[in-house]
Amino acid sequence: MNTLNIYLSNLNHNYECIRKQLRNSTQCIGVVKANAYGGQSIEIAKRLIQIGIDKLAVAYAEEGIQLRNHGIKTPIMVFYPQKDSLADLITFDLEPCIYSRNMFLALEQQLNLLQVKNYPIHIKYNTGLNRVGFPSSDVNWVLDKIKQPYFKLESVYSHLAASEEERPSNGCLQQIEQFEKIKKEHTQATKSPPKFHLLNSSGIFNYPEYQYDAVRCGIALHGYANQPKWDRLLKPIAELKSKISQIHQVQKGAAVGYNNGWVVPKTSRIATLPLGHADGIGRHFGHHRASVLIQGKKAPLVGNICMDMLMIDISGIDCEEGDEVSFFGPSNSAEIFAAQGSTISYELLTGLGPRIKRIFHQ
Repeated sequence: MNTLNIYLSNLNHNYECIRKQLRNSTQCIGVVKANAYGGQSIEIAKRLIQIGIDKLAVAYAEEGIQLRNHGIKTPIMVFYPQKDSLADLITFDLEPCIYSRNMFLALEQQLNLLQVKNYPIHIKYNTGLNRVGFPSSDVNWVLDKIKQPYFKLESVYSHLAASEEERPSNGCLQQIEQFEKIKKEHTQATKSPPKFHLLNSSGIFNYPEYQYDAVRCGIALHGYANQPKWDRLLKPIAELKSKISQIHQVQKGAAVGYNNGWVVPKTSRIATLPLGHADGIGRHFGHHRASVLIQGKKAPLVGNICMDMLMIDISGIDCEEGDEVSFFGPSNSAEIFAAQGSTISYELLTGLGPRIKRIFHQ
């Protein structure tokens, strides 16, 4: 019915493309949060390990536990650990990224309770994204806390707020300058400095000179890097397809869909597809904003998207019930389809629901 084809050979290509931007000594952290950007985290994580990824990263402990339960033993960073997940995080040997004093103290208490020492952690600093992270004024506090025997500091990092912005970007330069100071303070305070990293997917292409010891790759592994010139170097790994359930001949002046969403200006052929906003194709794609491909021709989405169905205008297209419909894929980018609904590839991909069958191709 509805399928998300995932081409692992394209994942290989994207990883190799990213590695070409990096020094041999630079580690590559594969971000597989949000079910690997809507794909399927287990299979994608296993392929990344197979082709040489150094470390994996997820958003929350539950995602890391799922990987562990499927036999994945590679080090896994947890970007946003929550206090109520710390015990499980330690049990499953996941590496927390500590972003606040309260989280640091909570982890210290948990490690003390479990009598665990030298536990691997990462420190996140807020240099301008203003989401999570220690302020740079907390460096001395952090340096004092990591002297405790409970912790083994693996890395110190931050996140650029607009790494895809055309250079020179004053915001990025200010963040880089601030991170350089943080790096210097940490380096001077220890005989064995941790690893440092700053760049996400678009940062890898835009600021390769600031790759430090590691980079974090997420959306680029899936074929997107937030700029057309970088996207052309990559290959989308996911392809969303559906099939026509029914075709109606709708007379001029009749309405299509809920709330009379679209009044047909002339007699038209309307096809119904078994995909809706419960599957991740939101209402913002309706009303002729977005189109799908049938037999290589564009068919606009008409009226309001329903929970389980949507309608398209196939007037002038030679097709029938059961024919395949393409939403996006290697030849028609998810970035382009997303833009038609005034959103981005991240939201489109990660919002694809579990009713869509994931099919992996080697």
